[in-house]
Amino acid sequence: MRYRARVEYDGTEFAGFQVQPGRRTVQGEIERVLAHLDGGRRVRIAGAGRTDAGVHAAGQVIAFTWAGRLRARRLGEAIGALLPRDIAIGPLVRVEPDFSPRRAASRRTYRYSIWNGPRSPLRERYALGLRERLDVEAMQAAGDHLVGRHDLSAFGRVEGHGVRTLHEVRVRRQGHLVTVDVVGDAFLRQMVRSIVGALVRVGQGSARPSDVSDALRRPGERAFAGNLAPPWGLCLTRVTLERQGNGPTTADEIGSQEEERQADDQDLHAASR
Repeated sequence: MRYRARVEYDGTEFAGFQVQPGRRTVQGEIERVLAHLDGGRRVRIAGAGRTDAGVHAAGQVIAFTWAGRLRARRLGEAIGALLPRDIAIGPLVRVEPDFSPRRAASRRTYRYSIWNGPRSPLRERYALGLRERLDVEAMQAAGDHLVGRHDLSAFGRVEGHGVRTLHEVRVRRQGHLVTVDVVGDAFLRQMVRSIVGALVRVGQGSARPSDVSDALRRPGERAFAGNLAPPWGLCLTRVTLERQGNGPTTADEIGSQEEERQADDQDLHAASR
């Protein structure tokens, strides 16, 4: 069976999502748990996007193929019980054998949080702390230049071509909290952090909104000298999946869940004998 699931994690203690030899990663921790549940065999997972070291996620999507005995509900419960405290997994949903989160994702939404008020150690664990009041209107005007289909290599590390589509860049203030939401079809490495770094300079008055537009016209040159906002303020909040042709009707879905419950109960009964 192939399953997908939403995954949430606090990226503070991770070297990123993707497996890296000798480093603690989100993918590595989930695969470790799956191997434990499947008798030591490695079960590879695929993600909808790679997050860098220190970056968080509330809406990452993963998929994996499972050949073990446990069915979806029991398997999801077992995974959740064995994962470390900084990772949580949602309900498992059955998908087609060739399902790929990366290919199925039509949009990804990132949020960057800025605490624009008095020093606050708790809030600034997950937000960039800035004391000087930011000009949110100027930041929004700068972000508007980025919406559309552009070569965004000035704002990220390129693997292949740098053309991406940004559907929305939205800057909002609620009290001392300033958030930057960036919605796009796909992202270059460090792209959101580079965009936020540019918007912060505009908000502080050291750059103009038009400077962001000018940077787009120089794709071979890193914008604002490659200035990056730190990773701990960034979170992958949502992955929008294209509707798959195999999506079950409500009746089929309820039926399959009931069949899995019955099969789980049979598995547990057999194991107890």
